[in-house]
Amino acid sequence: MYDFGIINGKLYQNGRWVNKNLYGSEGKIQAISAEFFEARELTDVNGMEVIPGVIDPHVHFELEGGSIKSVDDFYSGSVAAAYGGVTSIIDFLDPVDCAEDLEAAYLKRLNLAKKSIVDYAFHATIKNPKSDLEAFVLKMKSLGMNSLKLFTTYSDSGRRTYDEAIIELLKLSKKHKFLLMAHIENDDLIRLDDTFTYRDLPKSRPPESETSEALKLAEFTKKTNGNMYMVHLSSGKTLESLLTAYPDLINEHFFIESCPQYFTFTQDDLKKKDGYLYTFAPPLRSSFERDLLLRLRDSVYAIGTDHCAYMKADKKAKTLKETPLGIGGIEHSLNIMRYHLSDDAIDKMTRNVALSQRLATKGELKVGLDADLVIYERNNRETIRGNHGTSDYSLYEGLPSAGRVISTMLRGKFILKDNQFLGGVGKLIGGNKKP
Repeated sequence: MYDFGIINGKLYQNGRWVNKNLYGSEGKIQAISAEFFEARELTDVNGMEVIPGVIDPHVHFELEGGSIKSVDDFYSGSVAAAYGGVTSIIDFLDPVDCAEDLEAAYLKRLNLAKKSIVDYAFHATIKNPKSDLEAFVLKMKSLGMNSLKLFTTYSDSGRRTYDEAIIELLKLSKKHKFLLMAHIENDDLIRLDDTFTYRDLPKSRPPESETSEALKLAEFTKKTNGNMYMVHLSSGKTLESLLTAYPDLINEHFFIESCPQYFTFTQDDLKKKDGYLYTFAPPLRSSFERDLLLRLRDSVYAIGTDHCAYMKADKKAKTLKETPLGIGGIEHSLNIMRYHLSDDAIDKMTRNVALSQRLATKGELKVGLDADLVIYERNNRETIRGNHGTSDYSLYEGLPSAGRVISTMLRGKFILKDNQFLGGVGKLIGGNKKP
């Protein structure tokens, strides 16, 4: 007898829908069949969709940015995640510049993440390195991490990594089989004017800064045979330029992540009375660039939210320099992306993330993998509603939705059932608890 069974569901498998039942024990999927078997707990979903648990590869919980910290900690952020069908998140260590400081950054983040009610992993983060890069990579690997993020901008805060080090890290990514992730903006094209307000954000961080830097890093990736993952691509022009110049490289060695906000909003939203709420980096682009991104959606490999939530009062600053950049989005990402991309969104939020981030037990409804799944009611008349994180606003409230999450299961146990929060205990995915 199985521990649990999900019966009469419409399961998403291998890019298509099948009418089957799913059974599991000890947190794993044990059987997927048209037959009916006995289970200690049976849930009849009456033809609703059953999809793999969403994996968000890009969140910032408890991010310390100057004097203002992002307001979702690992508990509140993971509660919002559960309401959105997200069963795994990947956060970032604080940036460090040497291998000696990496373990302390890891242990600090690990301790914070113990509050999470969904599973979690980490990306190492490097800033303007000042030590042996291979030693840094080997230390990262010893801690169980297989991804390393860098910034090509933020020289004003000492976070920028320069070209020589990027090329060396790309070579190491091939040698040591890890994924080099990059926040990609040309630092030389970014203007930090003390008089700028939030409305000047597109002028401060123009689309050319993203496109030119992305093309340069794609060329580095090609020459080194390395592996790079571009986080939060914002502009359809950038994607079009990459596809034109490097058609064989994209999503083979140079992977593209984008975010729900870039499919949903445009820089015109910054002109609204509450436009200060729409501030993040890279910023929103023109409606042409947004529409081009939608047309080229098949070439976006993965979706991450870049979830970094603040309160309204935090965002309402006099100048752009005083404005914390970031928004929440983890709770509504599945609804928004399925509205924009329909079923094409699913693999970008599940299977592709698991493959690129080497999460071997996640990402698909498949025998032997973790029983992480979402029961979803498709309804094109739905609108986005509700906010279970800490922030006192959501940019997505009232927008059209593809449907709604009914239940979320993590490793065979419901953490959300019939829209009622039950809670759970997240676990570290990979990594070493005691390095």
